[in-house]
Amino acid sequence: MAGLPLQKEQLHQERKEHQSLRITLLVVLAVAAILISLLIGRYAITWAQLLAVFGSLFGNTPADLPANVEMVFFKIRLPRIIAAFIAGGGLALAGSVYQGVFRNPMVSPDILGATAGAGLGAAIGLLFSFNDLGVQALSFVGGIIAVGLTYLVCKGVSKRSNTVLTLILTGMVITALFQAGISLVKFTADPYSKLPAITFWLMGSLSSVITKDVFVLLIPFVGGAIPLFLLRWRINLLSFSDEEAQAMGVNTQMLRLIVIICSTLITASVVSVGGIIGWVGLIIPHLARIFVGPNFRALLPASIILGGTYLLVVDDFARGMMAMEIPLGILTAIIGAPFFIYLMYKGRNGWS
Repeated sequence: MAGLPLQKEQLHQERKEHQSLRITLLVVLAVAAILISLLIGRYAITWAQLLAVFGSLFGNTPADLPANVEMVFFKIRLPRIIAAFIAGGGLALAGSVYQGVFRNPMVSPDILGATAGAGLGAAIGLLFSFNDLGVQALSFVGGIIAVGLTYLVCKGVSKRSNTVLTLILTGMVITALFQAGISLVKFTADPYSKLPAITFWLMGSLSSVITKDVFVLLIPFVGGAIPLFLLRWRINLLSFSDEEAQAMGVNTQMLRLIVIICSTLITASVVSVGGIIGWVGLIIPHLARIFVGPNFRALLPASIILGGTYLLVVDDFARGMMAMEIPLGILTAIIGAPFFIYLMYKGRNGWS
């Protein structure tokens, strides 16, 4: 009996080492995906040119390096790659914490209306011919308003014992309301100019990303991710019932509110820059749990890395498969829906 605690400690240590090894593998895969993404595109860059561009950062620019290589690398390709990685990682992070907080593997970052609210804000901005910054600002504010409205309505109608279920149902209602608003804006938009712009934006794309958009994504991502990482051990306790978590010293209502705020910041910023990119926040957390387990200590970094790598690869296909770029939302749905059916079939006897 004396050796039982020691065996548990050894098993725990081995599990941590395995998780660290798997996260390291994910990092290696992410770096490889980034390097390959830097090379491919309508204007191909060779390995030699890529090394020369990196060397130019230290003032060692070869005389035979074409000027347009640096322009394509720094102005177009690098910002888009960074934006794709942050967007994918942010959606996967938001999805993983939502699935944990709501104790439901079927929820995604848009469950409380963030995506629909951000979409409506962007549609209004495009309808009134706002510039890119104005459209992004309206989209971001729309996402915040939608989730805030969901939370306030839930607080007004829910019983304390049914907060999670009521929050999800209220989110579905608010999402339907804001989607109706999007349909109304599209119905009133000019069918020859405004309607195509709104429709294409709602499909999701990173084709117009520039350097400033990276900061629009990065600042909310960092602001939302840091509290989630600091509270990740408390989020683990939300896998129990509220009564059990409260008995362990966790203020479940406050923790749930913090998670919602952080996830909404991340999701709204992604939608404001890239449009509606579905399925990432739903399927990637499942893959991350299969890879590193349900412990949020490892699940959060794994979700970010895996989500960023996934969306980066999908974006590579979006800009390289056809002469005309394919909207990201189409590809993520084509890939995500069948794969999620497979995950449901595989985990039909339990949550993987």
